[in-house]
Amino acid sequence: MPDSPAQAPTGVVRAAGALLWRDGPEVAVVHRPRYDDWSFPKGKVDPGEHVLRAAVREIEEETGVVARLGRRLSTSTYPVGERTKQVDYWAARPVRTGPFTPDHEVDELVWLPPEEAEAKLSYHHDIELLHEFLDGPLRTTPLVILRHASAGEKADWHDADELRPLDAAGRAEAVRLAGLLHAYGPARLISSATARCLETVLPYARRTGASIETDPAFTVGETAAGQARDRLLALVDEGVPTIVCTHGEVVSELVEGLCKEMGREVPDAPGLRKSEFWAAHLADGAMPALERHTPRTDP
Repeated sequence: MPDSPAQAPTGVVRAAGALLWRDGPEVAVVHRPRYDDWSFPKGKVDPGEHVLRAAVREIEEETGVVARLGRRLSTSTYPVGERTKQVDYWAARPVRTGPFTPDHEVDELVWLPPEEAEAKLSYHHDIELLHEFLDGPLRTTPLVILRHASAGEKADWHDADELRPLDAAGRAEAVRLAGLLHAYGPARLISSATARCLETVLPYARRTGASIETDPAFTVGETAAGQARDRLLALVDEGVPTIVCTHGEVVSELVEGLCKEMGREVPDAPGLRKSEFWAAHLADGAMPALERHTPRTDP
């Protein structure tokens, strides 16, 4: 599986959805009267919308469930009339369940054990997605490695480097990041002690009520790559959803160290541009999914 949802070629319809599940396990299957079919919740990505936001939005619109995303599943690509649709999928769990309201797009929602869901699904690619979900860990813990947002040029800043703030572009990125990271649910925040890192996660902290813990292991000028890697692996051992905001100087070492510890192939380009993040989904000492995102443009 690639590290991030693939950019859809020109003319391809982009969509996002989820295999929504709850304890049992049971999975959510919806009926669309227009096509008289049964499938998983999904829908088109709006212009300018990020695929993570689209997945969460479509789940709620079609099922009434506010969900949080788990590990990314395979992308489905299939013909729709004379066009092609590309759908990026995640496993997802409910955090709040509202009333289901039938409409012209989805008129039925059923929660079924996997074997009954397989019998009801209309399409082979959805059955394959169900098998992929069942073959992996159902429940995973997110770990996000985030590089701080845009903070201007270091050469143009003449005060202490740890005080260099986000610029206008970086502040906009930080606001958008708050929504994207919230798709994975609440997490503890650990940050470099520099202003640019703290400002990057502040909108998320305000949105979720999380406190921000600074850590010298992730602070440029106070750490080394090995120290940052060892601290990250110690955090992994605690098994708590976590966001780490740090600097480009140590990101590659963090990703490489995490992948090697989990027995996963290191991505060809483990580094990040400013405001980009890796989201690792962890379970039982393994990393069944790793995805990369940017808030600037939909990947």
